[in-house]
Amino acid sequence: MQHNLEDLASRTLARDAAQPAIEFEKRWISWGDMRRVADRVATLIEASGAGPSSPVAFVPHSRPSAVAALLGLIAHGRTVQMIYAFQSSAGIARDIGRVDPALVVAHAEDFTPEVLAALRASGAAAIALTEMAAAPVPGFEAVTRPPETGVASQPEIQILTSGTTGPPKRFALGYNTIATYSAGANTLSASFQDDQSHLPPALLYFPLGNISGIYGILPTLLRGQRVVLLERFTVAAWHDHLLRYRPERGGLPPAGVQMVLDANLPRQDLACLRYIGTGAAPVDPTAHRAFEDRYGVKLLLSYGATEFGGPVAAMTAELHAAWGEQKFGSVGRAFAGARLRIVDPQAGTTLPPGKEGLLEVISPKMGPDWIRTSDIAVIDEDAFLFHRGRADGAIMRGGFKMLPETIEHALLLHPAISAAGVVGLPDKRLGQVPAAAIQLKQGAEPPTEAALESHLRGHVYATHIPVAWRFVPELPRTVSLKIDRLALRQLFET
Repeated sequence: MQHNLEDLASRTLARDAAQPAIEFEKRWISWGDMRRVADRVATLIEASGAGPSSPVAFVPHSRPSAVAALLGLIAHGRTVQMIYAFQSSAGIARDIGRVDPALVVAHAEDFTPEVLAALRASGAAAIALTEMAAAPVPGFEAVTRPPETGVASQPEIQILTSGTTGPPKRFALGYNTIATYSAGANTLSASFQDDQSHLPPALLYFPLGNISGIYGILPTLLRGQRVVLLERFTVAAWHDHLLRYRPERGGLPPAGVQMVLDANLPRQDLACLRYIGTGAAPVDPTAHRAFEDRYGVKLLLSYGATEFGGPVAAMTAELHAAWGEQKFGSVGRAFAGARLRIVDPQAGTTLPPGKEGLLEVISPKMGPDWIRTSDIAVIDEDAFLFHRGRADGAIMRGGFKMLPETIEHALLLHPAISAAGVVGLPDKRLGQVPAAAIQLKQGAEPPTEAALESHLRGHVYATHIPVAWRFVPELPRTVSLKIDRLALRQLFET
């Protein structure tokens, strides 16, 4: 018997109250603790006067109370409008104004004067999460806007895209889509009969408000596996998880590959691992090779996007065993039902294997139509996908087009450089010119600009040489550890 997502969430919250669910900051939270928070949020929503069809704006940090609240919202069939928690108060207030919700669930520290003003303007009620507790925000216990009418639509989780198919936009994932393609409703229904407490707890570090976080936390908890939850990824916490639980398979955010190399963790500490999965952004091939050489653990790359409903291609363990080094750097082949093709950016015609162009995708989760991306890619004669960079980030210097990733990869070949970020700056004569921010390895002496230029000239065309340089303690990154291009550009504007 297949169960829908609401039923799966309800059954998950009804697990043995004494059974551990989530480890957070070295303390285990039980399913009884989780259920109390979920029930409390449901009671406060009902008391607020928010109708059954009213969406709930949710500002989640990656904490157990937020996970409990999300499971409760799903169990009650609520549409959830995700708002990123890792932004300024002004940004949270702006996003609340844009979605105009009847009710907001957020953490207590997020209810700043700016956010409260946005709530007052929308007539919304508000619920504050604290450590495994929930309470109404004083003065915002009840909805003050006119009640919503009409029939409730199918529930969904609305999240922001990362820009794979253009500027970031709000995107809806229906409960049915999540249950079928992410949670695997049939498999999960059967897994309720099994005791999965013997499995090592999964380490989850992607933000709860984006698709990677949702697809990480929901299937894991719904099938009864324990979780170690990180509010933010750190090498120290990742390392600690390996030492305490010794999993056979693990995961790393793409930027984490170089971070682990820089930390110089002992090879034996990673000896339990056979494979490490990574995705959400490209992995620098130099760091990829260095990681596998040092630790003897294979990195399995994947490719996906919010607009596709998640991953559509991956280098699986089986593919790696069959093809190995022949396909180094590939993000694998398309999943069953998904289709990939490369098209000419101008003509829109399909290109043959081995030709570089824009990637288009058909994802069975989203429908039968081709989805145009902003990603430059190649599909080889064996149907393996290689991601090259983002067309919308390309720098046009006079008549020369260059990808920031090309310059970044070349910079990472320098022995002193840990990370590099490149952006285009406006130029009156040439239109745009590249600028580079450099993060050094611990203890490394900063190379001179002349030395950096000399290094680059051995790897890229002269047109690719940056005209401005910044040395930074740490590159600005998003909560998913992708380079924050906007923040990076602002480094050169001050």
